[in-house]
Formats: sequence, structure tokens, C-alpha cells
Amino acid sequence: MPGRKVTRIKNKKGELIYEGSLNLNTEDLDLREAELGGLILQGVHFGGANLTSANLRGADLYWGNFFCANLTSANLEGAQLQGADLKEANFTNANLRKANLGRDNVGGSTQLQGAILEGALLEGANLEGAEYDDKTVFPRGFDPVKLKMLKRK
Repeated sequence: MPGRKVTRIKNKKGELIYEGSLNLNTEDLDLREAELGGLILQGVHFGGANLTSANLRGADLYWGNFFCANLTSANLEGAQLQGADLKEANFTNANLRKANLGRDNVGGSTQLQGAILEGALLEGANLEGAEYDDKTVFPRGFDPVKLKMLKRK
């Protein structure tokens, strides 16, 4: 494919699970246990993708689209998620420690409307300015107002 970078993604066992361009529509992919830690994936569309137990530790996911993606038990520690569309994504038991879900460089909010964060680890995460709604499910005892999140309809 001239002019297009081919990306090879392996799982935790070292098995190739995806080969192709991440510049195209990567929605609805099965990327369970994918090793994506530390990669620059700004603006990539993972809408509806299965990223269960994926390693995204330290990945740059700025302006990424994860609408309805499954990130159950994914490791997103230290990931950059500013301005990302995380609406209706499932982060059950995901590690979001020290992740940045704050505003992007132009003041836009990370969108968590309808997201499921039950059991997610959020210690040290920046959520200031991130949007949520009545359908967003937070971990037990979590206070979005205390972290300066914005409630939207």
C-alpha cells in the first residue's frame, strides 16, 4: 500500500491480531489483549472496537474516538485522552490511573456521557472539564463534582 503505513498489532501472547492502516476506519475491530502501550494514536477511530484487556499504557489517544468501545480491564495508565469521544464506552475494571481525560488544547472536553466506569481505577487521573451525564456509571463513592467534571444532558 504505497503512502500508507501498515501497523501490525500483536496480543499479549505475541500473536498478530491486526495488520493494516490505522488511518482508515478501525471501528468494530477485535483487539482483545492488544499491545498498544506508548503508541501515538491521535484521532484514531476505535468506535465499537473490542479492546478488552488491551495494554494502552502511556498511549497518546488525544482526540481518539472510542464511542461504544469495550475497554473492560484495559490498562490505560498514564494515557493521554484529552478531547476523546468516550461516550457509551465500557471501562469496567479498567486502569485509568494518572490518565489525562482533561480538556484538549483548544478547551474541548473529553466526553464520558453514558460511559461505564464501574470498578475503574482513577487515582491521579485528570478529569477536570470532562463531561458526563445521568447515564454515566462511576465507581462506588466517586464524586465527579469534586474533580471538576461537567454534567451535560
